[in-house]
Amino acid sequence: MFLLLPLKEEDKRSFFADMQIAFQSGAEKEFGKINEEILPKADIEECIAKKGAAAYQAMYDGKMVGGAIVVIDAKSGHNSLEFLYVKEGCQNKGIGCAIWETLEKLYPDTVVWETVTPYFEKRNLHFYINLCGFHAVEFYNPRHKDPFTPEDMIGGDYFFGFEKRMK
Repeated sequence: MFLLLPLKEEDKRSFFADMQIAFQSGAEKEFGKINEEILPKADIEECIAKKGAAAYQAMYDGKMVGGAIVVIDAKSGHNSLEFLYVKEGCQNKGIGCAIWETLEKLYPDTVVWETVTPYFEKRNLHFYINLCGFHAVEFYNPRHKDPFTPEDMIGGDYFFGFEKRMK
């Protein structure tokens, strides 16, 4: 049975570690072994601390299999999917889609969802466009930088911006 539950304080450590492993693995599949941390714990903590942020853990048969962090602006209805991950070894089982579908149901007043993903994450491009219904609306690159992406991030100059209009 699949559930998407608010992240509990006692589960943050494993949530952070699983998310970091998933992001590290994705980058290393493209670039080979990387000695630096792709997603520092501080970045996740900063995201969770944002105004309107909510973190969720995806559970399947009582085990954490992924999660998501969203930032909700109830006034404007313009919400952001900051992070969505499926735990390493749990991919290709529909968990990412179940997380996304549940998030949409949790926030029915959303007007627009926004997210970004690195250009090299081909699986993410397929996931967001073909499975979740997002549209690529921006391509961040050295001549058109994403103002929210750190300069030193691997692949940090090349991101796709996505939107999904709900109403």
